[in-house]
Amino acid sequence: MNRLFLLLTFLSGTALIGFTGFFPTTQPAAQRPNILFIVADDAGADFSAYGRTWVNTPAFDRIAQEGILFNRAYTPNAKCAPSRSCIMTGRNSWQLDAAANHWIFFPTKFKTYMEALGESGYVTGFTGKGYAPGKALTDEGQPRNLLGPEFAKHKLNPPAKFIANNDYAANFTDFVQQAGDKPWSFWVGFNEPHRAYEYGVGTRKAGKKPSQIERVPGYWPDSLTIRTDLLDYAYEIEYMDSHVARILKTLEANGQLNNTLIVFTSDHGMPFPRVKGNQYENANHIPMAIRWPAGIAKPNRKVDDYVSFIDLAPTFLQAAGLDPNITGMQPITGTSLFDLFNASTSGQVNPARNFVLVGQERHDIGRPHDQGYPIRGIHKDGMLYLTNYEPGRWPVCNPETGYLNTDGSPTKTLILNLRRRGQNKTYWQTNFGKRPPEEFYDVRRDPDCMKNLVNDPKYKAVAQKLKAEMVAKLKAQDDLRQIGFGHLYEQYPMCEPQYRGFYERVMAGEKIRTGWVELSDYEKAAIDD
Repeated sequence: MNRLFLLLTFLSGTALIGFTGFFPTTQPAAQRPNILFIVADDAGADFSAYGRTWVNTPAFDRIAQEGILFNRAYTPNAKCAPSRSCIMTGRNSWQLDAAANHWIFFPTKFKTYMEALGESGYVTGFTGKGYAPGKALTDEGQPRNLLGPEFAKHKLNPPAKFIANNDYAANFTDFVQQAGDKPWSFWVGFNEPHRAYEYGVGTRKAGKKPSQIERVPGYWPDSLTIRTDLLDYAYEIEYMDSHVARILKTLEANGQLNNTLIVFTSDHGMPFPRVKGNQYENANHIPMAIRWPAGIAKPNRKVDDYVSFIDLAPTFLQAAGLDPNITGMQPITGTSLFDLFNASTSGQVNPARNFVLVGQERHDIGRPHDQGYPIRGIHKDGMLYLTNYEPGRWPVCNPETGYLNTDGSPTKTLILNLRRRGQNKTYWQTNFGKRPPEEFYDVRRDPDCMKNLVNDPKYKAVAQKLKAEMVAKLKAQDDLRQIGFGHLYEQYPMCEPQYRGFYERVMAGEKIRTGWVELSDYEKAAIDD
């Protein structure tokens, strides 16, 4: 209840004071590894190391082959800002107050691992997308850089429309040169493969063929439009991977490759309906490869342990020789991955790593009173249990405001039009319709999470056992949803005033352009389903 008191204090207008100060390390500077965190924006586990035939990612594959490929890596929250909050703090999103949500002021009480490393002597910085969308300020209202200085001087002519003009690799080289002989920690935040895409670029410029896609997920119709959309997504993943190849060459050229802990991952699944912004298997399951010759006992392994983004911050701190308890960070929930680094086997390495927790609060605008869609879930032993706490609400925001928690895309438009034309309502229901209070899936047999088994007699006991375990773990983490105060997550204001009260303003006739959905996504009338 101490956390509840602090939350009520914050909401009443009293600011919380963050931690500052320099602290010692037990590890000599010469032995401290560099830390390179590479994160895609909206890429699922669609890399060739995972067997995708329609995506070629040699740089990611190299990191995996020379390190560890994680088969069960997850983000706790499949949306950009809350997912990145978990990475930076080592805490689940429901433990991060306002930062459980999208478009918020990042709470001053939470220090990031990059801030901690910077105070311990590391040179820090980032390029591209860092913590976003949201604003980070100090208690005095001044801009707060959660990841160190930004490096963005170098630009290029992107090969396709909508790809960012950031020369990520060149900006990384600038940073490394400025860091000199000091240990450093750098964040490469790609804007790719975030939407929008240049339609057909995958086939026109990369020579890809729709037939290369071995399977279209069962929650979408198998059509040329959707296959083309997927190949455009693949094109941006491959473009991003080419920058990572250049980054690896830079590290090789300056002799720092073997003393650099490299993590290559993505903040959540692909920007397609029923994936990004949801909490199903393909939403939270993310790619992850880690390379660190000085710290990984045996490379070229594939690990099946469940790992979470909250495990990264304690891993980085341990690599740097820092005790998390003296960094000034709030208590870390995640567990360092050193147990997996020190092992020599593939498969399931640590029997205790047999679950991850997932969930969400308010992602996007577009519901009455700026409400969210609260979910909690647990993955364990190939099963997924979910609780939808407000099943009366629209899961990806209201139809009449454009289903704003699903980015606009050819795939989205196709599914919406199938319903509007009376041709097929099933895909619309699966992707945009309301959901039951509980869901349970056997992910091993049903990776698309299409068959809800929560009331199946064969699975009912297992589902309820997982629910009880989930609730117990969440209570231990002070999740306000478990003690009747979940509404407090929805009372934190959005940092962008133009989006506050969006639903009511649109219903009153105001035209507000969001930029991430199509105008045609807005339904002309409310839907009663």
